[in-house]
Amino acid sequence: MRAGFVGRGLMNLTIGILGFLAARSGSTPEGTSDALERLEGQPWGVAALLVIALGLLAYGIWRLAAAFWDLEAYGTEAKGMIARAGQTVTGVIHIGLAAVAAAVVFGSGGSGGGSSIEDWTARIMGWPFGQWIVGIAGAIAAAAGLYYIYKGISEKYMRMLRSKPLTLRLRPLLTAGLAAQGVVITIIGGLLVYAAWTTNPQEAGGLGDAFTWLRDQPYGLWLVMALSLGLCAFCVFCLVNAAYRIIPRLGTDDVETLASKIEAKAKSA
Repeated sequence: MRAGFVGRGLMNLTIGILGFLAARSGSTPEGTSDALERLEGQPWGVAALLVIALGLLAYGIWRLAAAFWDLEAYGTEAKGMIARAGQTVTGVIHIGLAAVAAAVVFGSGGSGGGSSIEDWTARIMGWPFGQWIVGIAGAIAAAAGLYYIYKGISEKYMRMLRSKPLTLRLRPLLTAGLAAQGVVITIIGGLLVYAAWTTNPQEAGGLGDAFTWLRDQPYGLWLVMALSLGLCAFCVFCLVNAAYRIIPRLGTDDVETLASKIEAKAKSA
């Protein structure tokens, strides 16, 4: 779990930095695959990619294990099973991202996250009820992204973190990072819904397409720079989770969480 959060954080830091620099220069930021390919050409880039690949693989395995053994105590009610299904999906996605990073290291390259999603969208639309499948998947992704935003703004994530001086100081950054990740997922989900609505797979896309859509909005380059900085903040969120995340099933009921610390301070004020 902890190695996985490190890998996930480093990947978002890479995308955030490259996205900010691209937007500042007036160009459109790249998708995940392109960002990882650019990292390979930097000093220590191959070593960084290997760390990211192993970290993403670890995160994917952690999510699958957490879903199977219910390590985060979601339960077996409908709401809990939906949460565990989400863990399974994100586990598979991050194992796929680990494969992309490994492919860059070992020379297979990549075709870019956006084109891959477009290809899969086109295939699925060719199935019976494929348009509905794509639309529902996009709606679920958008709903998950909105929940990330809500989880960040409402600071519900604090119930999963130990109360430490560092976590208290970093609350605004953690909130911003989680909300930024939610914005990215919401846009990608929205693109899938629009692709299904228009029956045009080319409208679907990944992170690079999300940046492109945001850039085309009023004050788009400023929005892209803000979102890129948000992804850097999400790296901080991941690293803090790597160090201080609580796993409910591992007997941590006596550990003071960040949420309980804030609640106690509010009551004593």
